[in-house]
Amino acid sequence: QVQLVESGGGLVQAGGSLRLSCAASEIRFSMYTMGWYRQAPGKQRELVATISSSGFTKYAESAKGRFNISRDNAAKKIYLQMNGLRPEETAVYLCNAAHVLDETRNFWGLGTQVTVSS
Repeated sequence: QVQLVESGGGLVQAGGSLRLSCAASEIRFSMYTMGWYRQAPGKQRELVATISSSGFTKYAESAKGRFNISRDNAAKKIYLQMNGLRPEETAVYLCNAAHVLDETRNFWGLGTQVTVSS
């Protein structure tokens, strides 16, 4: 049973920083592109950033220059360093694992709440 467990969310003032972590288990980590998504109340889930097993990264336009995604393949973890947070980025942040060859093997964590106060 693949498990993704997020941590690191919390309440921060606008302009502040948070570092999210996601720990994966029961997964052949190198075969997955890992990512962070977020979902605010009443809104669709949206991509924040992804990182391939080789370290290739992709960011939402709004995240470029402020957020940094990284992964530790040995520890089966990914991280999201978020700087300059904005109130509109208040959301549940979810970790995703997408198999590079089998699109049916796509897994989600339960998420961690990030609240940015103005």
